Amino acid sequence: MRARIYQPTRNAMQSGMGKSKVWVLEFAQASARDVDPLMGWTSSDDMQSQVRLRFDSKDAALEYARANGIEASVQEPKTRKPVIRAGGYGENFATNRRGAWTH
Repeated sequence: MRARIYQPTRNAMQSGMGKSKVWVLEFAQASARDVDPLMGWTSSDDMQSQVRLRFDSKDAALEYARANGIEASVQEPKTRKPVIRAGGYGENFATNRRGAWTH
């Protein structure tokens, strides 16, 4: 069995970092998907592809994979630089602005 361990990206509606520290172990698809001729639904007989395990750390996910004989590859997350301004959002409405408000 092959699996991948990764840290999921934030949702587009998320601005904070809540619930973004979790690591996921997801099994790779072992067989191709088939289209049901009657209904047209896409299905597969591979039950492992539906399993997603969540862990608090990358090490815990790797230890689980090692203990259960799962060949796992780790995808490191791409971190971005935090945007922190000195005055924060309130700086937009400050009464002591030095320059003209241009928009």
